[in-house]
Amino acid sequence: MDILGIDHVEFYVGDARQSAFFLCTAFGFHVVGHGGPEVFGSAQTGLDAQRTLLLSHGDSRVLLTSALNSAHPADGYVSRHGDGVAVIAFAVPDAAACYEQAVAAGARSVEPPRVGKNPQGTVTTAVVGGFGDVVHRFVQREGTAFWPGVIEPQEPAPHRESDLVRAIDHAAFCVPAGELEDTVDYYRRVFGFKLIFEEYVEVGSQGMYSQVVQSGSGTATFTIIQPDMSRDRGQIDDFLTWHGGPGVQHLALSTDDIVAAVRTFSDRGAGFAVTPGAYYDVLGDRIGATDLPVERLRPLGILVDRDHWGQMYQIFSKSMHIRRTYFWELIERHGARTFGTSNIPALYAAKERELADVRDSVELGAAGLR
Repeated sequence: MDILGIDHVEFYVGDARQSAFFLCTAFGFHVVGHGGPEVFGSAQTGLDAQRTLLLSHGDSRVLLTSALNSAHPADGYVSRHGDGVAVIAFAVPDAAACYEQAVAAGARSVEPPRVGKNPQGTVTTAVVGGFGDVVHRFVQREGTAFWPGVIEPQEPAPHRESDLVRAIDHAAFCVPAGELEDTVDYYRRVFGFKLIFEEYVEVGSQGMYSQVVQSGSGTATFTIIQPDMSRDRGQIDDFLTWHGGPGVQHLALSTDDIVAAVRTFSDRGAGFAVTPGAYYDVLGDRIGATDLPVERLRPLGILVDRDHWGQMYQIFSKSMHIRRTYFWELIERHGARTFGTSNIPALYAAKERELADVRDSVELGAAGLR
C-alpha cells in the first residue's frame, strides 16, 4: 500500500476549545481551521453534531473534535476512554484504491470513499478500522484545501516564535496481553507495514513487549506495546485500565531543537518527565561523545540513545489527561532511523516515577469513586 505519511491525527475530546487552548498555550500549536454548526461570514460547514478545530505546528496537523449530541461517535468514545486519539489519517495518492485494498485484506469498513470540493481543491477520504476504537482515514489531496465541507480555514493568531515542532515522528499503541502479535500482523497484512524493531523492556519488577512497524515508505511508524502478565502490574496495565481498553498512548513530535522546545514548552506550562542525575553520570560510557552537550541535556531531563545510523534525543511529557493516559513525546534525530535499546527503559522508568505518585487517585477516578 502506498502510504505517503501521516496526514493528520484526530482526537475526540470533551471540549475542543479547551483542548485547543492547552495545546496552543503549552505546545505552540495554532488554530488554522474550524468546523461546526456556526456560520462564519459566508462559510458554513453544516456539522450539526460536532465541533472540530484544526491545529497545526510545523507540518503536524491535529483535529480536535467534540460531540454536540449523543449521535456523534465522539460522545461514546469520550465516555469510554476520556479524551484521546480516535483517528490516524494516512496521506495516500488514491484513497479509493487504498480503501478497497484494505477491506479486501480484512479491514473493517467504517466509511466508504467520499469526495469534498471547493475552489481551493478536492479531497477524497475513506475510513477503515485500525485497532480497538482507533480507525484510519485515507486522505487523497488535489490542491490546497484541507477538507472541503468539513473544515473551513481561518487565519492563525499572530505569533512571533518560529516553529519548534517539525512533524509527527511516530505513535505508540498499548494493547492487552496476548494481542501484540495479532495487531502487528494486522498492520503488516492490511497496510503493508514492515516489522523494523522489537524489544523486551524491563522497568524494575515490570515488563513489556514492544514491536515497531513502519510503512513501506518509512513515513508512518507505530510502536505497539503489550504488558508482561508474568511480572508486576505496571504502566501499560494502568493505561489499559484507565483508558478502558487498547488505545494510543502517545504521539511523538519531531523537532530540530529539542533543548529549545523543552525550555519553551516548560515555560508555557507543559511538564516533562524527570531524569535522575545518575543517568548522565554514565552516559559517556554508554553512548560515547554526544552531538549535544550533556550540560544542556541534564537540567532538562532529555535522554540520549543511538541506533546503527546515528543519535536520537527524547523526552516524555507529563500527562495532563484526567485519567493520566495520553501524553506527548519530543524527539530530535541525528541520523537515527529507528529506536535505541537504552532509552526505552529510561523513558518508561521516568513515566513510572510520575505515575507512582498519582496511581491510587487515578484508579479511584477511573472507577467513578472520586
